Amino acid sequence: MSSDQTASLIYLVLLGCVIGSYFFVSHRMSLGRGLRMASLWVFIFIGVVVSYGLWEDLSDTVMPRQSVVSEEGRIEVPMMRDGHYHLVLGVNGVPVQFVVDTGATDIVLSKQDAERVGLDPDALQYFGSAITANGEVRTARVRLDEVDLGGIVDTGVPAVVNGGEMKGSLLGMRYLNSFAEVSFGGGKMVLTR
Repeated sequence: MSSDQTASLIYLVLLGCVIGSYFFVSHRMSLGRGLRMASLWVFIFIGVVVSYGLWEDLSDTVMPRQSVVSEEGRIEVPMMRDGHYHLVLGVNGVPVQFVVDTGATDIVLSKQDAERVGLDPDALQYFGSAITANGEVRTARVRLDEVDLGGIVDTGVPAVVNGGEMKGSLLGMRYLNSFAEVSFGGGKMVLTR
């Protein structure tokens, strides 16, 4: 446990003691009824904490990341709570999660995702550069053997590997422009081939 976590725990215990003391003093005449109310509030508090802790898992189940209608060549992607569109594409047969970034030119793979799809980030030549919100980073040009989005398969797709630290991979405009139509509206992005 870090010192910040320890301090937070001590604070919560002291706060709990103060609230508990106030509760017992104010309900000393009807202690049984007060204990029932206190236990109800404890269960409500525990329920809120558990719901908050499981929200990420529940949101993936309740709000799917993408809806694929491949027989029409149409992909619908709902906007996520963070205001971005997230897509899972098969890259060289490996599922990779992307954030759609209309400010990015190319598909940009993090080093971790590049390694997962069969590229060796340490053997790449980082001759390119890109300006990001975090400053300038070195990039290496690569070609992805296969990119699959809901049955829409492209081969020999150009991409770059980011030489810096990056939390995830980005899906840029060069890939989006391979679709006949890209539209945004009503809380969803629609890609049509």
